[in-house]
Amino acid sequence: MLIAIAGCSKAQPPVIAPYKMLKLDNTWTTPADLKKDKPTMLIYFAPDCNHCQKLIYDMKPVMNAFKNMQVIMITFTDIKMVKNFSDDYGLGAYKNFTLGTEGYTYAVQKYYQLRSTPYIAIYGKDGHLVQAFEKVPKIPELVAAVKKA
Repeated sequence: MLIAIAGCSKAQPPVIAPYKMLKLDNTWTTPADLKKDKPTMLIYFAPDCNHCQKLIYDMKPVMNAFKNMQVIMITFTDIKMVKNFSDDYGLGAYKNFTLGTEGYTYAVQKYYQLRSTPYIAIYGKDGHLVQAFEKVPKIPELVAAVKKA
């Protein structure tokens, strides 16, 4: 019985998803490209998701809090939609943000067993999970989690 219960728990993986992401510049990136001495925030999003749009809108006034993070924003949608999202929210101004798509592999979605967007996972400098948010956090909660990374 205990095994069945443990098997059904939704514990988050301790390390970042093994993604392969097409970036806005039409090059590919994987976790191997991340800087080892910097914390990372992975945001799995959909450009047409209202909660995702509001998350970025709400993050904008406190973007300084994320300046020391590597921020990976990954989706499954077409790269053109990602480009429009980046342009709409001025994310190109933030050099620590990398946006792209995993395409229809859904590898990241499956890795985290995602059912909705946005999903946020924050990893420390050692690459291990600090905190994950399966629902949109309040911005002060997100900033506090980033400070722990």
